[in-house]
Amino acid sequence: MADFDYDLFVIGGGSGGVRAARVAAGEAGAKVALAEDDRYGGTCVIRGCVPKKLLVYGAQARHQLADASAYGLEIGSVRSDVPDLLRRVRAEVDRLNALHLGFLEKAGVQLISGWGRVTAADRIGISDQRGGPVREELSAPRFLVAVGGRPARPEIPGVEKTWVSDDMFLREDFPPAMVVVGAGFIACEFACILRGLGVAVTQ
Repeated sequence: MADFDYDLFVIGGGSGGVRAARVAAGEAGAKVALAEDDRYGGTCVIRGCVPKKLLVYGAQARHQLADASAYGLEIGSVRSDVPDLLRRVRAEVDRLNALHLGFLEKAGVQLISGWGRVTAADRIGISDQRGGPVREELSAPRFLVAVGGRPARPEIPGVEKTWVSDDMFLREDFPPAMVVVGAGFIACEFACILRGLGVAVTQ
Protein backbone atom coordinates (compact mmCIF):
# COMPACT_ATOMS: atom_id res chain seq x y z
CA MET A 1 0.00 0.00 0.00
CA ALA A 2 1.28 3.47 -0.92
CA ASP A 3 2.47 5.84 1.77
CA PHE A 4 0.52 9.10 1.98
CA ASP A 5 1.07 12.33 3.86
CA TYR A 6 -2.52 12.23 5.17
CA ASP A 7 -5.49 9.88 5.34
CA LEU A 8 -7.88 12.67 4.35
CA PHE A 9 -7.25 16.06 2.76
CA VAL A 10 -9.97 18.70 3.07
CA ILE A 11 -10.04 21.74 0.81
CA GLY A 12 -12.13 24.51 2.35
CA GLY A 13 -12.60 25.65 5.95
CA GLY A 14 -16.33 26.32 5.84
CA SER A 15 -18.89 24.57 8.01
CA GLY A 16 -18.77 21.34 5.97
CA GLY A 17 -14.99 21.15 5.74
CA VAL A 18 -14.43 22.06 9.38
CA ARG A 19 -16.95 19.51 10.65
CA ALA A 20 -15.66 16.70 8.42
CA ALA A 21 -12.04 17.37 9.40
CA ARG A 22 -12.89 17.45 13.13
CA VAL A 23 -14.88 14.22 13.01
CA ALA A 24 -12.32 12.36 10.88
CA ALA A 25 -9.39 13.42 13.06
CA GLY A 26 -10.96 13.67 16.50
CA GLU A 27 -13.42 10.77 16.44
CA ALA A 28 -12.06 8.42 13.77
CA GLY A 29 -8.37 9.05 14.52
CA ALA A 30 -7.46 9.81 10.90
CA LYS A 31 -4.50 11.97 9.93
CA VAL A 32 -6.21 15.00 8.41
CA ALA A 33 -5.08 18.20 6.73
CA LEU A 34 -7.28 21.18 5.89
CA ALA A 35 -6.30 23.89 3.40
CA GLU A 36 -7.94 27.31 3.69
CA ASP A 37 -6.81 30.77 2.61
CA ASP A 38 -9.36 32.73 4.65
CA ARG A 39 -10.83 32.50 8.14
CA TYR A 40 -12.55 29.34 9.38
CA GLY A 41 -16.26 28.77 9.84
CA GLY A 42 -17.59 29.49 6.37
CA THR A 43 -20.31 31.75 5.08
CA CYS A 44 -22.61 31.56 8.09
CA VAL A 45 -19.95 32.50 10.63
CA ILE A 46 -17.76 34.86 8.58
CA ARG A 47 -19.97 36.67 6.08
CA GLY A 48 -23.54 35.46 6.46
CA CYS A 49 -25.91 34.51 9.24
CA VAL A 50 -23.95 35.64 12.29
CA PRO A 51 -22.68 39.09 11.23
CA LYS A 52 -25.86 39.84 9.30
CA LYS A 53 -28.12 39.01 12.25
CA LEU A 54 -25.99 41.19 14.53
CA LEU A 55 -26.58 44.09 12.11
CA VAL A 56 -30.29 43.22 12.10
CA TYR A 57 -30.37 43.42 15.90
CA GLY A 58 -28.51 46.75 15.85
CA ALA A 59 -30.97 48.23 13.34
CA GLN A 60 -33.94 46.78 15.21
CA ALA A 61 -32.78 48.17 18.57
CA ARG A 62 -32.38 51.63 17.07
CA HIS A 63 -35.86 51.48 15.59
CA GLN A 64 -37.44 50.29 18.86
CA LEU A 65 -35.72 52.99 20.92
CA ALA A 66 -36.81 55.67 18.46
CA ASP A 67 -40.43 54.45 18.85
CA ALA A 68 -40.26 54.11 22.64
CA SER A 69 -42.36 57.20 23.30
CA ALA A 70 -45.33 55.51 21.60
CA TYR A 71 -45.29 53.01 24.48
CA GLY A 72 -45.01 55.54 27.27
CA LEU A 73 -41.22 55.38 27.60
CA GLU A 74 -39.11 58.54 27.73
CA ILE A 75 -35.70 57.64 26.30
CA GLY A 76 -34.49 60.96 24.91
CA SER A 77 -32.62 61.25 21.62
CA VAL A 78 -31.24 58.06 20.06
CA ARG A 79 -27.89 58.23 18.29
CA SER A 80 -26.61 55.25 16.36
CA ASP A 81 -22.83 54.73 16.17
CA VAL A 82 -22.65 52.59 13.03
CA PRO A 83 -18.82 52.41 12.90
CA ASP A 84 -18.82 51.04 16.47
CA LEU A 85 -21.52 48.50 15.58
CA LEU A 86 -19.48 47.32 12.57
CA ARG A 87 -16.36 46.99 14.74
CA ARG A 88 -18.26 44.92 17.29
CA VAL A 89 -19.64 42.66 14.56
CA ARG A 90 -16.14 42.03 13.20
CA ALA A 91 -14.85 41.34 16.72
CA GLU A 92 -17.51 38.65 17.18
CA VAL A 93 -16.59 37.07 13.85
CA ASP A 94 -12.92 37.06 14.93
CA ARG A 95 -13.91 35.38 18.21
CA LEU A 96 -15.83 32.63 16.41
CA ASN A 97 -12.99 32.10 13.94
CA ALA A 98 -10.60 31.61 16.87
CA LEU A 99 -12.98 29.05 18.39
CA HIS A 100 -13.02 27.05 15.15
CA LEU A 101 -9.22 27.15 15.00
CA GLY A 102 -9.04 25.87 18.55
CA PHE A 103 -11.49 23.02 17.88
CA LEU A 104 -9.52 21.92 14.81
CA GLU A 105 -6.17 22.05 16.57
CA LYS A 106 -7.55 20.14 19.56
CA ALA A 107 -8.81 17.44 17.20
CA GLY A 108 -5.33 17.15 15.67
CA VAL A 109 -6.13 18.58 12.23
CA GLN A 110 -3.11 19.97 10.37
CA LEU A 111 -4.05 23.47 9.16
CA ILE A 112 -2.47 24.62 5.92
CA SER A 113 -2.77 28.26 4.85
CA GLY A 114 -3.26 28.57 1.12
CA TRP A 115 -5.35 27.59 -1.88
CA GLY A 116 -5.64 23.84 -2.44
CA ARG A 117 -6.32 22.19 -5.78
CA VAL A 118 -6.22 18.64 -7.08
CA THR A 119 -3.06 18.10 -9.14
CA ALA A 120 -3.21 14.30 -9.48
CA ALA A 121 -5.40 11.37 -8.44
CA ASP A 122 -3.81 11.36 -4.99
CA ARG A 123 -2.22 14.80 -4.73
CA ILE A 124 -3.19 18.28 -3.65
CA GLY A 125 -1.17 21.33 -4.69
CA ILE A 126 -1.02 24.35 -2.37
CA SER A 127 -0.70 27.88 -3.76
CA ASP A 128 -0.31 31.23 -2.07
CA GLN A 129 -3.04 32.75 -4.24
CA ARG A 130 -5.95 31.52 -6.32
CA GLY A 131 -4.61 30.02 -9.54
CA GLY A 132 -1.03 30.79 -8.52
CA PRO A 133 2.00 28.51 -8.82
CA VAL A 134 2.02 25.42 -6.60
CA ARG A 135 4.42 25.88 -3.68
CA GLU A 136 4.08 22.31 -2.36
CA GLU A 137 2.26 19.08 -3.10
CA LEU A 138 0.78 16.76 -0.48
CA SER A 139 -0.72 13.32 -0.88
CA ALA A 140 -3.82 11.56 0.44
CA PRO A 141 -5.99 8.65 -0.73
CA ARG A 142 -9.17 10.66 -0.06
CA PHE A 143 -10.12 14.29 -0.69
CA LEU A 144 -13.08 16.34 0.46
CA VAL A 145 -13.68 19.40 -1.70
CA ALA A 146 -15.80 21.84 0.32
CA VAL A 147 -14.90 25.18 -1.23
CA GLY A 148 -18.33 26.85 -1.23
CA GLY A 149 -19.18 29.65 -3.63
CA ARG A 150 -18.90 33.41 -4.05
CA PRO A 151 -21.10 36.18 -5.41
CA ALA A 152 -20.98 36.91 -9.13
CA ARG A 153 -20.52 40.48 -10.33
CA PRO A 154 -22.22 41.22 -13.66
CA GLU A 155 -20.00 42.63 -16.42
CA ILE A 156 -21.57 46.09 -16.59
CA PRO A 157 -20.00 49.58 -16.67
CA GLY A 158 -19.21 50.79 -13.16
CA VAL A 159 -19.35 47.37 -11.52
CA GLU A 160 -16.00 48.09 -9.86
CA LYS A 161 -17.81 50.69 -7.72
CA THR A 162 -20.36 48.20 -6.41
CA TRP A 163 -20.39 46.04 -3.29
CA VAL A 164 -21.61 42.49 -2.83
CA SER A 165 -22.99 41.27 0.48
CA ASP A 166 -19.52 40.10 1.61
CA ASP A 167 -18.23 43.68 1.38
CA MET A 168 -20.88 45.05 3.71
CA PHE A 169 -19.17 43.65 6.80
CA LEU A 170 -15.82 45.21 5.89
CA ARG A 171 -17.06 48.82 5.82
CA GLU A 172 -15.93 51.29 8.46
CA ASP A 173 -19.25 53.10 8.01
CA PHE A 174 -22.15 53.24 5.58
CA PRO A 175 -22.82 56.16 3.23
CA PRO A 176 -25.91 58.35 3.73
CA ALA A 177 -27.68 56.80 0.72
CA MET A 178 -27.43 53.48 -1.12
CA VAL A 179 -29.08 51.60 -3.97
CA VAL A 180 -29.74 47.87 -3.44
CA VAL A 181 -30.04 45.97 -6.73
CA GLY A 182 -32.08 42.80 -6.40
CA ALA A 183 -35.04 41.58 -4.36
CA GLY A 184 -33.91 38.22 -3.08
CA PHE A 185 -33.73 37.40 0.63
CA ILE A 186 -30.24 38.82 1.15
CA ALA A 187 -30.99 42.02 -0.79
CA CYS A 188 -34.21 42.63 1.15
CA GLU A 189 -32.55 41.96 4.48
CA PHE A 190 -29.68 44.34 3.74
CA ALA A 191 -32.11 46.99 2.51
CA CYS A 192 -33.93 46.77 5.87
CA ILE A 193 -30.66 46.76 7.85
CA LEU A 194 -29.40 49.85 6.05
CA ARG A 195 -32.69 51.70 6.42
CA GLY A 196 -32.84 50.73 10.09
CA LEU A 197 -29.36 52.23 10.59
CA GLY A 198 -30.41 55.52 9.05
CA VAL A 199 -29.31 55.06 5.43
CA ALA A 200 -31.64 56.34 2.69
CA VAL A 201 -32.27 53.19 0.61
CA THR A 202 -33.55 52.76 -2.93
CA GLN A 203 -34.22 49.15 -3.85
